[in-house]
Amino acid sequence: MKFLKETKDGTLLLVYVQPKAKKNEIEGIDEWRGRLKVKIKAPPVEGKANKELVKFLSKLLGAEVSILRGETGREKDLLVRGVGPEEVLKKLGL
Repeated sequence: MKFLKETKDGTLLLVYVQPKAKKNEIEGIDEWRGRLKVKIKAPPVEGKANKELVKFLSKLLGAEVSILRGETGREKDLLVRGVGPEEVLKKLGL
């Protein structure tokens, strides 16, 4: 899987975010970008979409999630602490 990379701290998760959606959900894999596509309800104003994304994925994966890169863009690199790629895939239902 191109959107998952194992690191010493956990799993690097590459996502493409679509803000202002009807609900928070995992839409699937964007093959062209090689990223997981995630829809978020919050608008991309004053970091609201970023906070909502981190909260949504933390709850879904049951682990601490933080943004490493891409705070102002739609393509973001997230770190899922202490969880391996196989477990992330399982929890995402992919």
